[in-house]
Amino acid sequence: MSTLEEYVARVEGTCGEEKDVIVTFKYEKRAEAMARILSRAEVKSSFSGIVYELTFKNLSFRLYPSGKAIFRSVRDREELNRTLAALLL
Repeated sequence: MSTLEEYVARVEGTCGEEKDVIVTFKYEKRAEAMARILSRAEVKSSFSGIVYELTFKNLSFRLYPSGKAIFRSVRDREELNRTLAALLL
């Protein structure tokens, strides 16, 4: 069975007023992670395949082909982990 650790290399918080979280996917799993996320989340907009603006369960985030995702206004780490598990596993 897959785990989040197989896909996620690093999780970092951003500075500022809003609680944004940057998730970096492992290089060897980034294409698979992107495919799973794009198939499960709602694509709001896409800018030439460089940036995807997505929503999933009322949480908005951006996905980049470089293997990063920026989740906006995440309440806590548990919410992030639940969302990532629903998107990836």
